[in-house]
Amino acid sequence: MAGVEEGRTAYANVRKVVSVLVSSGVAEVLLFLTAVALGFLIPLTAVQLLWLNIVTNGFQPIGLALEPGERGQMTRPPRRPDEGIFDRLMVSQLLLSGVVMAALVFVPFTLMLQAGASEFAARNVALLLMVLLQNFHALNARSETASTFALPFSRSRVLLLAIVGAQLVHLAATHIPLMQRVLGLEPVPFTQWLQLLLLASLIVVAMEAFKWAWRRGERARTRRAPTT
Repeated sequence: MAGVEEGRTAYANVRKVVSVLVSSGVAEVLLFLTAVALGFLIPLTAVQLLWLNIVTNGFQPIGLALEPGERGQMTRPPRRPDEGIFDRLMVSQLLLSGVVMAALVFVPFTLMLQAGASEFAARNVALLLMVLLQNFHALNARSETASTFALPFSRSRVLLLAIVGAQLVHLAATHIPLMQRVLGLEPVPFTQWLQLLLLASLIVVAMEAFKWAWRRGERARTRRAPTT
C-alpha cells in the first residue's frame, strides 16, 4: 500500500512539473504570436526568454517535484492504463493559464509603448511581470483541483524557497551592470513592483475560479452517474 501511495505521489508531482513547464511555454508562444499577428514589437527578446526559462523553470520544478502527497489520493480510483498525461483537465489548465499569462503581459506592454515608454522600459517590465506570473502559477500547480489556499503552505517549504529565490535572482540581475547590458534590464521602483505583483496575482484568481468550476462539475457528474 505504501508503494502505491508513493507511486501516486510521484505521478502527481510529474504532472505538476509538466503543467508548470508547458503552461509557461504556451504563454510565451502566445505572447510572441499575438505580437506578430497584430504587428507589435516582440515583448521579449531571445536572450530574455532564455533568462526567463532559467530563473523560473530552473527553480520551481524542483520544489514541485518534492511536494508531499495530497490528502485523499488513496481514495481516488486508479487511472486507466491507457490514460495519457495530457488529459482533459491538464489541457484545459494549460490553455487557460497560457492565455491569461500572455494577456497579462501583452496588454501592459502595449499600453506602455502607446503611452510613450521606450522599448527598453516596456520589455523590462514585461520580463519582470512574466517572472512574477510564473512564480504565482507555481503555487497554482500545488494541486490540480484543490484550492491552493486549502493546502498548508508549510508542506511546500522547498517550493516557496524556490519562488523567493527566483524572484531575488531576477531582482539582483536588474542591479548588476553586466546583466543589465546582456538582458536589457534596469531596476524598477518598489511601488511599480508592487503594482506588477498585484497584477500577476490575477493568474491565481483565474486558476482558483477554474478549479472551483471543475470541482462543481465533477460533483454534478457524480450525482448524475448511474448507481449499481
